[in-house]
Amino acid sequence: MFFLVMAGIGAWLQRDSYLLKSPWPPLEAWWRPHAGPGTPLAVIVAVLVIGYGPGLAARLSWRGLLWSAWATAMAWTWSLALVDGWQRGIAGRLTVSGEYLTEISRFRDAGPAVRTFTDHILADSPDHHWATHVAGHPVGAVLTYVGLDRIGLGGGAVASAFTITVGTSLALAVLLTLRLLTGEERARAAAPFLVLTPGAVWVGVSADGYFAAVAAWALALLAIAATRASRWGTAVAGLGSGVLFGAAAYLSYGLALLVVPGLVILLCARTARPVPYMLAGAAAVVAAFTAAGFDWWEAYGLLKTRYYQGYGGVRPYSYWFFGDLATVVVSAGLASVAGLRRTLAAVPGGVRAWWTGGNRAPVQTGRALGARWQRGDRQAVASVLLPLGFLLAMLAADLSGMSKAETERIWLPFTLWLPATAALLPRRDHRAWLAAQAIVALLVNHLLLTGW
Repeated sequence: MFFLVMAGIGAWLQRDSYLLKSPWPPLEAWWRPHAGPGTPLAVIVAVLVIGYGPGLAARLSWRGLLWSAWATAMAWTWSLALVDGWQRGIAGRLTVSGEYLTEISRFRDAGPAVRTFTDHILADSPDHHWATHVAGHPVGAVLTYVGLDRIGLGGGAVASAFTITVGTSLALAVLLTLRLLTGEERARAAAPFLVLTPGAVWVGVSADGYFAAVAAWALALLAIAATRASRWGTAVAGLGSGVLFGAAAYLSYGLALLVVPGLVILLCARTARPVPYMLAGAAAVVAAFTAAGFDWWEAYGLLKTRYYQGYGGVRPYSYWFFGDLATVVVSAGLASVAGLRRTLAAVPGGVRAWWTGGNRAPVQTGRALGARWQRGDRQAVASVLLPLGFLLAMLAADLSGMSKAETERIWLPFTLWLPATAALLPRRDHRAWLAAQAIVALLVNHLLLTGW
């Protein structure tokens, strides 16, 4: 309902002028009902996941579940992308104006291009400014696709295949994190929802899906480091987590907000042991990019100027503050909304459980969850607090004023974790909620021509 209200307000505000600078607010899309070769494939995948997903998630071996989740997520994402056809949906998605592959030729000599990257961020740069998405991200984003091109994997089709393959691995990272923090039973219940997410519409294909996966693996390694008994295991996983945290920050400025869910993971695990190793790994990435001549802070400052030189300077904050939150309803799905409702109802008890830290008598900590939540149950506490970390990160991004429109893709590193909250819904209703997830994705992809 919230999304429909914001869509209605958006249409009303733009009835006479292009006030919101978006074709179909709050989504960056055009009303264009259509079908394509991916239509029957998407329907088949949806039906199979709805019919067999919950049962298989409960019965498969853990390793089998991980590989099955990744394969199914790829099938779902590829089929949704192919609804727009091969060229527009896959091969040409990252080659259109403003995208990363349009600037590959300017990195023939990568060293000088990196050192002078900040000279071309502003729209009025004297020597040809960067394309929109290249200018809007740290240099690591475009260097990913430059690297693919250098090793002979150039072109739009390969870039999209790479993005989808890496992006859909997020399901594995989330499942591993959930198993460590909330328990295997809850991770298994969440698996079908992590696969059949409406956010897959934008994972296939926007580079933010790839960014989301890097961020997810950074958090997964942090969870591993925080729960390892051995010092060696903590050190190795902590260093890896730090490297990926650093890499994420050089893929998207907004991923600096990963510190919020990262802190939540440490709070849930009740340890700070991984922090020195994580900081060392992140520092190594920062040192490498700085030595190459890229100044993150200078680039971010210039980006803020560039942002307000374009639509960011004229899109009304009063609408987009709420419009951005409405996109979460679509990208995370209706099951996520229902799961978050239960999560938020349990927040007071969950926080109290973490704060007291005891294993005392069970109490009811939320009207919706009732007696399932117990004080001192760390897995239950993590189930409550972890989604809040991602919600707080998105709220910070929203309040900043630097996220006005396009958040259905920009916030993928946060929204793609929210379907896990559907595991809290009654098991007997899981198939119905999975159907709701699929319907949202299919309607969006067939009624609208999305910008990504």
